[in-house]
Amino acid sequence: MGIAGCLLGGCKSAPMTGRKQLLLLPESQEIAMGQQEFGQILQEEPISQDQRLSAMVHRVGTRLAAVAGKPNYQWDFRLLQSETPNAFCLPGGKVAVYDGILPVCQTEAGLAVVMSHEISHAIARHGGERMSQKMGVNAVQTALDYTFSGTSGATQGLVRSAYGAASQYGVILPYSRKHESEADLMGIQLMARAGYDPSEAPRFWSRFGQIAASSSQKPPEWLSTHPSDQRRSTDLAAALPNADMIYQTTPARYGMGEAIL
Repeated sequence: MGIAGCLLGGCKSAPMTGRKQLLLLPESQEIAMGQQEFGQILQEEPISQDQRLSAMVHRVGTRLAAVAGKPNYQWDFRLLQSETPNAFCLPGGKVAVYDGILPVCQTEAGLAVVMSHEISHAIARHGGERMSQKMGVNAVQTALDYTFSGTSGATQGLVRSAYGAASQYGVILPYSRKHESEADLMGIQLMARAGYDPSEAPRFWSRFGQIAASSSQKPPEWLSTHPSDQRRSTDLAAALPNADMIYQTTPARYGMGEAIL
């Protein structure tokens, strides 16, 4: 965490985990950016015409939003037509699920795993945190350029190259993995509060890992922005007892919900 950022009032605590964050942009600005970007995406990406599955995405999303603690968000849940097994949530609660991930989800609870993870990124303001970090990286690069402005071009290139490698593999990627792990742990609690069986979370990532392993060659975990699927499954299994306690005290429990296929 940047001390200078904290002195400037940029230090916040992440919801649910209490982790210190550097946030230089006001949340209102993040929300405005999210709304603009979501509108652009909806112009470019085809909306699914499957009414039943679109209604399921909206139903699961509404239940998650009700326990997300963000009444200022203008929630929007869309099912997009694409074979890409992915989903996202932009600042302000703009959520999109690509129907390519639905076969992996299998049920409403599996869908809740995906959507709660993406919603957790938004409520934890991970996007704003990454932008703040990038601003910090750029500021240090500018300082390095000034410090070594009197040296040879080769020396400047060496410094830039070394700092680029350090920031990419030593800061940015592990920081992204930290965000992913945090969203996983927040998400399993969120889906439990929304009434979905949290035991589906480690099972989902186990299935996702098997499919990913058979479809493409993934980079080593230390070169990836995401933890390995097996690590995610293991970490979520360890977090399951606490999430299950939350689930057992939830007034309305839906279990696995409706089957997708």
